[in-house]
Amino acid sequence: MENVNIHKTAIIQAGAKLSPGVSVGPYSIIEGNVTLGDNVRVGSHCMITGQTTIGKNCKIYTGAVVGSAPQDIKYSADDNVFLNIGENNIIREYVTINPGTAEGGGKTTIGDNNLFMAYCHIAHDCIIGNNCVMANAATLGGHVTLEDNAVVGGLSAVHQFTRLGRLSIVGGCSKVVQDVPPFSMCDGHPAQVVQINSIGLKRAQLSSKAIRTLKQAMKILFKEGLSKKSALEKISSKLDFSEELEHFIFFCKTSQRGLCS
Repeated sequence: MENVNIHKTAIIQAGAKLSPGVSVGPYSIIEGNVTLGDNVRVGSHCMITGQTTIGKNCKIYTGAVVGSAPQDIKYSADDNVFLNIGENNIIREYVTINPGTAEGGGKTTIGDNNLFMAYCHIAHDCIIGNNCVMANAATLGGHVTLEDNAVVGGLSAVHQFTRLGRLSIVGGCSKVVQDVPPFSMCDGHPAQVVQINSIGLKRAQLSSKAIRTLKQAMKILFKEGLSKKSALEKISSKLDFSEELEHFIFFCKTSQRGLCS
């Protein structure tokens, strides 16, 4: 463990792999199956446990518990399960992140450049893409998927097996029980589609034409009273092709829980 900065009160168990530039704050514990990439910074009173890999340049703040056993009654301490976290993630105070379960594929996966604000919870078998934001005390149930650039508002809860599409945003204090379509804004209890995420799409530098097409697609899907199948067929046949529209159609077609209304 060369070129690392470990506080004298921290505990680093045998077997832990700490890359150059890692720092570990007071009273934190890094258990033996943990791998920390270059320049990972762990604050005080943190617990990094389980078969957990954290990519370079991640920052983990006070009191976070990363890699602790899934909160699933089917979980056994003998299960061979993992938590893989990518690069440049910010994990704020008292965030909790669980690994996968044997029945769920054995792995929780988090991409790059995500922000998890204080008191967030990411349950077992979740898949989180890149550039996502979870505001304070947002909670993901097991098997939830967040596609790239999804935003979950503070104090919101996302039901297990639910998906949040790319560049979608969920308002604070929402109850999300069905899939949130890509490029949409949802809010409420239960969450419902409010409108297209215009600001997010502009920030992502989508063209004006692509944004107009997505607005038309959502109008057809949610405002014309058609079945999902008929609406998606109309969208496919009537609207100009774009990569974003193709992704929107695919997401809606493959929804297992149904879409937020």
